[in-house]
Parts: sequence; C-alpha cells; structure tokens
Amino acid sequence: MIRSHVSGIGFQLKSVRVASSRLTNAVAASLAVAALSLCVIVTLTALSIRVMAAAPIAG
Repeated sequence: MIRSHVSGIGFQLKSVRVASSRLTNAVAASLAVAALSLCVIVTLTALSIRVMAAAPIAG
C-alpha cells in the first residue's frame, strides 16, 4: 500500500510505503481463501436445497 505524503509547498507529492509486500501478500491470500470457502458454502447450500426439494414428503 502506498500513501501520499505532502512535503513542501505546492503540489509536490512523495509516495511512502506503509505496508510490506509480505503483509500485502498475506492479506491477498487470506481474501482468496475466504472467497473460495464462501463459494464452497454457497454451492453446498444450493445442492442440499435441491436434494431436499427432490425428497418425497413423508406423511
């Protein structure tokens, strides 16, 4: 992540790193794992709803 840092008069901008690349990679990896697990949960939920809808009603 890069944060803008104003130094001096006018519109001079200097970019300063505020996070290491390892931290950025770790956050990206955890977001990817979370997205994958969410997809698996939604898929399993949809499949279980279809199985329950196909099951005969006992009565």
